[in-house]
Amino acid sequence: MYQRIYVPVDNSDYSNRAVDAALELGRAFQSKLTGCHVYAASMHDYRFKQMEYTLPEEYLDETELERQRKIHDSLITMGLKLISESYLDGMSKRCQEAAIEFEPRMMDGKHHTEIVKDIQSSDYDLVVMGALGIGRVRDSQIGSVCERVTHTIDRDVWVVKHLPGAEAENRNTILVGIDGSPQSFGALLTAIGLARRFEKTIELISVYDPYLHYSVFNGIVGVLTEKAAKVFRFEEQNQLHEEIIDTGLAQIYQSHLEVAERMAKDEGVEVVKTLLDGKAFQKVLDHVRKTNPWLLVVGRIGVHSPATEKGLGSNAENLLRACPCDILLTTRLEVPQLDVKAEESIRWTPEAEERMKRVPPLVKGIARTGILRLAVEKGHSVITNAVIDDAMERFMPKYTSEATAALAEAVALERAKSQPISMCVKCGVTATESQPVRCGVCGGTSFEIITREMIDKIAAVEGALTEETTYDGHKLKWTEESKKALWTMKDAYQRRRTKARVEKSARMKKMDVITLEFAKKVIEDETGAPVEMGESGTVPVSQGTVPADSQKKLIARDAKNVPLVSSFDWTEEAAQRALRIPSGFMRNRTQDRIEALAAERSVTRIDLALVEEGIEFGKLAMAEMIAKQDGLNEIGTMSAMAAKRAAIKAEGPKA
Repeated sequence: MYQRIYVPVDNSDYSNRAVDAALELGRAFQSKLTGCHVYAASMHDYRFKQMEYTLPEEYLDETELERQRKIHDSLITMGLKLISESYLDGMSKRCQEAAIEFEPRMMDGKHHTEIVKDIQSSDYDLVVMGALGIGRVRDSQIGSVCERVTHTIDRDVWVVKHLPGAEAENRNTILVGIDGSPQSFGALLTAIGLARRFEKTIELISVYDPYLHYSVFNGIVGVLTEKAAKVFRFEEQNQLHEEIIDTGLAQIYQSHLEVAERMAKDEGVEVVKTLLDGKAFQKVLDHVRKTNPWLLVVGRIGVHSPATEKGLGSNAENLLRACPCDILLTTRLEVPQLDVKAEESIRWTPEAEERMKRVPPLVKGIARTGILRLAVEKGHSVITNAVIDDAMERFMPKYTSEATAALAEAVALERAKSQPISMCVKCGVTATESQPVRCGVCGGTSFEIITREMIDKIAAVEGALTEETTYDGHKLKWTEESKKALWTMKDAYQRRRTKARVEKSARMKKMDVITLEFAKKVIEDETGAPVEMGESGTVPVSQGTVPADSQKKLIARDAKNVPLVSSFDWTEEAAQRALRIPSGFMRNRTQDRIEALAAERSVTRIDLALVEEGIEFGKLAMAEMIAKQDGLNEIGTMSAMAAKRAAIKAEGPKA
């Protein structure tokens, strides 16, 4: 599979571990190994010339200075070459002992530039390199050479992230990211080749994100004028997203896993499948930390990247930085035979194509794949509106014609008020049928019945209910304790984002009451720390009290009469600078950051310097929202709720 393996070396811990990994691969595939070290003699020569003016007077004579230049150049060049040779000699001896063909390479120049040039001009099919080099410090995540080389080259790259400890380790799994792209299926076949040679097992992981659009919509609704909201047709847009994403996306990503499993079985390999919901890189990262795999294999780009992308996809880049195990970024492309057959043999009617134009661009490719796979399964050669309707029934909620104008969750909530809801114990998704036999998402057969009375009892234990209206008109009730738990989060932006995630998850579960246990899991996922509870089981007042509106005061108004309201004092320059930010989400987001900085530094008066610092955060508001949008692990949440319901049941009826 890998015939020519390239290994940059610098005698660091990660570099030495990369040599170990390359030797294992070389033995497994009878590969030729090339070791490379780049020394920077020309840079040292340049620095010496810059420092010549600091030499003593006796060395500034032209003849003497020229002699010193030659001596320095000779010593530096010779010395760096000797160091390079010593680095490569060690690898050469180990290759000789393992009967592996070896070629040493030494270059003078900028490290990543020379490595990239050497790789691109040769036929190496795998690069193995350490994530960090000799320049690493305590907080380093990835070295500059590794980062630049990995982003630039068009070859498979095995990045060594894990240094084995003294204790015995059992890492036996290759984890493969599957998102339905040709790159992810290519990563699977690469992983199969490795699993066979190294006797490893394979686990497939796929992650879909039903939370992103809700948070984005929640963020922009407040800045839309009434006229803009009508043009945007907000409720119709939201309904379309929720119908497709909330239920259909899970089904389609499950189908990606099933297609990948079929491909593996065709190769004679059994796999384990894992479907999670949330932000892709974060959920994969959490799973890596939990399962401790031998290797993570992902495509350089994913399903949302253009085919012409030369760098790394966002998920691959985040995993490259944060993943604690070795990661293999692959370039192989593979389209499953099922999808090839579908694209080549199935046609769409003009009406069906027109209907697909309504699907949001973000999920259009995913939805099209799902419909094509259904058509192959049913034996259709032409996709009509009827075939799309069949796909809607499988991948999306099924409603009566009277309900089509309403939001998807509104219909489900009305149903929940009149009858019990069945929730899958395995994945936490609510079934559309009253007495389901099999979960339509994960295939689970165990369901938990949630009644209105049960939720009311939990709410009664946690205090009075507060009804709130979400950004699109839905009404949700929060218990007193769940609200206090939310306000333990000091960062206002983080608190708003987490509140949106709690609301979204409650709506997905067809629940209209948010309890402490339900909200607590999302808060802890967001902060990475447990919610601190008082001795009585409540959140301490010092952390959980919601600031009163009376604490805020009018600071200034902009040209459109939009007020700047704050509990802090502001200098005139600071206020005017803040009012230059577009009003609405961006200004509010930036103000939250500025005030958070003021609180951290225990200042009561905000000046211009603090505003400028906060604006740097504000410029990245939307990017940060998307990049940090974590998913919600419903299984853990429902387990906590189940425990509380069980405790209530155990108490029995009160006298």
